[in-house]
Amino acid sequence: MGRAVTPGSGVEAELAKHTGVEIHGNSIRIVFMWKRRRCRETLGLPVTKANIKHAAQLRAAVLHAIKTGTFDYAQHFPESRQAGNYSTNRDERLHLLLARYKPLKAVDITEETERRYGLALDICIELLGKDRLASVLMPEDIQNLRVTLITTRTTSTVNHYLAVLAGFLGWCEANGYCRPGLANACTRFEMTDRDPDPFTKAELAELLNKGCLHPMDRAAVTLAVYTGLRPGELGALAREDIDLAKGQIHVNRAITSKGTFKLPKTGKRRTVLLFPPALEACRELLAIDHGIEPQTIDVKLNRHEAKQETVTPLMSPVVQARKKHVNPWFIPSSWNSKWANIQRRAKTRPRPPYQTRHTYACWCLVARGNLAFIAKQMGHKDFTMLVQVYAKWMDDESPNELQHIWSGMQSTS
Repeated sequence: MGRAVTPGSGVEAELAKHTGVEIHGNSIRIVFMWKRRRCRETLGLPVTKANIKHAAQLRAAVLHAIKTGTFDYAQHFPESRQAGNYSTNRDERLHLLLARYKPLKAVDITEETERRYGLALDICIELLGKDRLASVLMPEDIQNLRVTLITTRTTSTVNHYLAVLAGFLGWCEANGYCRPGLANACTRFEMTDRDPDPFTKAELAELLNKGCLHPMDRAAVTLAVYTGLRPGELGALAREDIDLAKGQIHVNRAITSKGTFKLPKTGKRRTVLLFPPALEACRELLAIDHGIEPQTIDVKLNRHEAKQETVTPLMSPVVQARKKHVNPWFIPSSWNSKWANIQRRAKTRPRPPYQTRHTYACWCLVARGNLAFIAKQMGHKDFTMLVQVYAKWMDDESPNELQHIWSGMQSTS
């Protein structure tokens, strides 16, 4: 209990001005709430008006640190016997925890994924307050972060950030650095379904005849549309991957934005059977002499293993480059630039390069291709993705499906 102050001393009037400051024995102490517990700290200062004002300022600084999540009991009161009760070795600042988490997470992901995760985490921790203690984070803080992120970023980007942050907070929870349930507060935003936007046959003709200025470009666009290869897989194709006799392409690798090589998206190589236009495109690409010697490259199998291959680019920026030093392979950014120019010259509605993959899928489905076959050609694990993404082309474009199935039933014994 605080000691009564002698009336008329002026100290009583000063003390009445400040909440949470009281007299204890012959000294001043401050009272505040920390982690839902009432804390009292005697300052060892004699009872004077000046010291009461000083104690009030100290308490205000403590409350501010608590509110901003930067309060460290032992740092503010190093000689307090209570510091051990209120501060534990689990009280860690977010930026220090993040520095420990990143290398632990990195061993399970690729270098490119590590870069993307690191960027997302850095942004989230900066917005939450990198000097805050993880133990004081509340679900409300995560909810406020969601509001901040969605005001300046696309929904898909924000959802990526929140997914990565949830992983970090889950690690913090498992190790006792923060309260349970924070990871669950990283609720992703609902996204409206974006239908594929395939090219029509007329648009493809415009792209090939007006947009492409070089035979390599025409062959590359044709190959993209009639194989459904991802842009990174298209850029990483090698002459050695083409089997004209069997009419197929071996998709053995993909190239990243950094110019490094990895396995295709599903982590598995695949063989794509070629439609006649794609087969002819391969012949044209093989006939172009770009003068590039076989390249010895490392293809990342996972974070810790790589396989060396000696292969020759099937298509290369060198063919049309004006600069002397050019990457012999098309990385996604260089193909994006070329693709944008092709569309501009063709005067077709601008769409990202990935729409050539969607075009392949939609054209196959409209032609009533076998779902399992199409999924295998495109490198999906199964045809679930086809059903989810391309249902419009399966339903709307097949109004006579019932009659088609019934006719098939009648022909079987």
